[in-house]
Amino acid sequence: MRNLIAQALVPLVLIAAAISASGCNTIGGAGEDVSSTGKAVTDAARDVKDDMK
Repeated sequence: MRNLIAQALVPLVLIAAAISASGCNTIGGAGEDVSSTGKAVTDAARDVKDDMK
């Protein structure tokens, strides 16, 4: 069962990585994408924290 899940998961992860990489033309672009994603998560966490006060 675990082997079947691993066999199904590996191609999906590789496809997702290929799609993600195709969105960035350069390593710098990839860094900007990761940075903007991190900023969005930080902002969302800050908003939730502020709403809980």
